[in-house]
This record gives sequence, C-alpha cells and structure tokens, in this order.
Amino acid sequence: MNAFEYITTNLDQVLSLTKDHILLTTIAVGLAVLIGVPVGILISYFRKASNTVVGLANLIQAIPSMALLGLAIPLLGIGSLPAVVIVILYSLLPIIKNTYTGITSIDKDTLESATAIGLTRMQILRKVRIPLALPIIMAGVRISSVTAVGLMTMAAFIGAGGLGFLIFSGISTTNNGQILAGAIPA
Repeated sequence: MNAFEYITTNLDQVLSLTKDHILLTTIAVGLAVLIGVPVGILISYFRKASNTVVGLANLIQAIPSMALLGLAIPLLGIGSLPAVVIVILYSLLPIIKNTYTGITSIDKDTLESATAIGLTRMQILRKVRIPLALPIIMAGVRISSVTAVGLMTMAAFIGAGGLGFLIFSGISTTNNGQILAGAIPA
C-alpha cells in the first residue's frame, strides 16, 4: 500500500494525528516563546548572567533528543507532558540567543536618541528595543518551530501521539505507506 492509499483509507486517523501534532507543537513553541523572550531580555540587561544562561541552553541542546526523551520517562511519565517539556527545552536556545542578540545589537545612537527625548528604560524597551529586535527574535522563533515539529515526531516514542505514531507504527509493521503518511506532513 502506498502513502496515498494509506491516507485515503485512514483519513480520520491521519487528520486526528496531524491535529494532535500541530497542537502539541504550538503549545510547546508558545510556552518556549513565553519563557525564552523574557529570559533573553533579562540577560541583555544582566550581561554577566548571559554566558551562564546561554551555556545552559547550549548544554540542553547538545544532549541527543532520544536520550532526553528517555530521561523524561522516569521524571515525567509517558504521554504529552514530557514531550511538551522536552520540546520547550530544545526550543529555548534559538529564542533566548536571538532575543539577546536582537536587544543588544541595537545602535547606540538610537538608544541615545530615545534617552534624549525623555523615554524611561521601560519605554525604551517597549518602544525601541523590542520593535527593532523583533525580526531577529522572530528568526529564533522560526528556527525553534522547525526544530519542534521534528522533535515532536520523535516524541511519539514516549507516547505523545502525533504524526510520529504513524512513522513508528509503520516501521514496526514494515508498512511504507504508513511511514510516508506520517513523514510527509511532518
């Protein structure tokens, strides 16, 4: 059975798993943004902490995904929760790094002008720094999103569902159509 035949025969299952995959990925990336952007902003003001925070995020990113998923089982159990937590951890590095880079790379003259017109530090952050850093921050979110989609596929290994379920089921039953039905949308 080829992928097209498998999808048409099992359309409800494929759509349901696709919906689960998108939902879990969106939750994970959304939470990573809610954590990573403020952390990136904070370390841009406390530069001594930046090496430690970015180093810790780099360390997490360096751990192989399957090993981290395996470590999550005794700590968080099986299912969606450990998958979302692991994807958040993997998604943090690009968001934190790009937020830090975007906030700290703003031209000094621009910041001086903002101070000269009487803006407070918080107003400078809200009205100058964040808007100017937004393209760089969004590049980090984009990188994290791509990473999250791929890693969420691997999270089916710990029972998270999503399109990885089709891939792992197809591998165990040597059903190439099922493997492709999970791999193509992911």
